[in-house]
Amino acid sequence: SSVPPPLGQRVVARFNEIVTNLLLQGALEAFERYSVKAENITVVSVPGSFEIPVAAQKLGKSGKYDAILCIGAVIRGDTTHYDAVANSAASGVLNAGLSAGVPCVFGVLTCDDMDQALNRAGGKAGNKGAETAITAIEMASLFRHHLA
Repeated sequence: SSVPPPLGQRVVARFNEIVTNLLLQGALEAFERYSVKAENITVVSVPGSFEIPVAAQKLGKSGKYDAILCIGAVIRGDTTHYDAVANSAASGVLNAGLSAGVPCVFGVLTCDDMDQALNRAGGKAGNKGAETAITAIEMASLFRHHLA
């Protein structure tokens, strides 16, 4: 199989950083395994998952990147704020990709508690950052080779 195209941008939320750093690490390791060169990867940090979509859209519209991997973690609390942030992040990442014409991959965990988040960020459930990195590679390749 061919070497995947350069990937470009990663947008990472700082909120719940203990989780997002693990997701980012998993993504970077997956990119390395699939021969994506480090010089083709840029990491952009945003305050939280709610801010991911606007950054992803701006980066996608720049024309510099083959895919945008959006990494964050929204953990349910005692208020409805969780639902608002999780729903806004999900629909915002989708809309960013649609408006920019660049794959924006949803790598935002939505979890009930910190244990569940940590299990999905390298624990018992694997690393969802790595899984979404592979999705970003696949989508970038699809766009470059079949949907250009």
